[in-house]
Amino acid sequence: MDCCIISKLKTQPFWFLILFSLGLFTILRFTLLLLNWFYVNFLRQPKNLKNYGSWALVTGPTDGIGKSFAFELARKGLNLILVGRNPEKLKDVSDSIKAKFGKTEVKTVVVDFTGDLDDGVKRIVETIDGLDVGVLINNVGISYPYARFFHEVDQELLKNLIKVNVVGTTKVTQAVLPGMLKRKKGAIVNIGSGAAIVIPSDPLYAVYAATKAYIDQFSRCLYVEYKKSGIDVQCQVPLYVATKMASIRRSSFFVPSTDGYAKAGVKWIGYEPRCTPYWPHTLLWAVARSLPESIVDTWRLGFCMGIRKRGQLKDSKKQE
Repeated sequence: MDCCIISKLKTQPFWFLILFSLGLFTILRFTLLLLNWFYVNFLRQPKNLKNYGSWALVTGPTDGIGKSFAFELARKGLNLILVGRNPEKLKDVSDSIKAKFGKTEVKTVVVDFTGDLDDGVKRIVETIDGLDVGVLINNVGISYPYARFFHEVDQELLKNLIKVNVVGTTKVTQAVLPGMLKRKKGAIVNIGSGAAIVIPSDPLYAVYAATKAYIDQFSRCLYVEYKKSGIDVQCQVPLYVATKMASIRRSSFFVPSTDGYAKAGVKWIGYEPRCTPYWPHTLLWAVARSLPESIVDTWRLGFCMGIRKRGQLKDSKKQE
């Protein structure tokens, strides 16, 4: 049979052999990609995060993805440093974690990422002094109250978007990194967004998407800089998750709960420099990448215009 196929190929013109080879290569490449996708999503074992160190620092841990990450890391046996702006909420989360995981030590640091960041980072440095912080989850972030054109973004919102999403993540990383370098091990996870990576544009959320594009490139550069120093830097790229910030209350197959996302996210820590841990999101990513950018842009603009209209309607009702 094999000899018959080879003999037939020998009789074909050169251009046919070229096309046949390209087709065979494409099928082989797709098969390998599919097998790798299946392996990393369903078969690959998560790393033992305690090998990085016994402490993990989580920013924005009082709600949403950050809170779920804190619980999941405690489940993995790590002690926690929780960094947020609301001392009451920090205490509630800390007490809940201690009640559920009795052996877990929890420290809290009050930092308003829209306020005096230098003073806040100083308190973080003081708190982590002498602790082997092996995992850093840079989760803190804000978005628009609802979609709006760039000229409609007020100065306060503009300042806070950049300060929290860009400066906050950068300064916290700079505070934690020296200890990891000293111990020659660590894992840094920066929470990005599909708004900056999966889709070609996110109209009416321009500044938010741009700050998340910064997080993606910042993460990749640090990954290359510090990989040989034993530090794994990663940008996780979630699509929609059922959070207050996304204004989504119910989870579904393509929109996980925060617990569902965090459970998947923890399994990917220490691996690829950019990843989408919740596997159904990778299917949406594949669809978005297969469509012409102009079609995705048009759909996204219409979708965000709908969000803007509903947001303006709510604002007008509040003013009545």
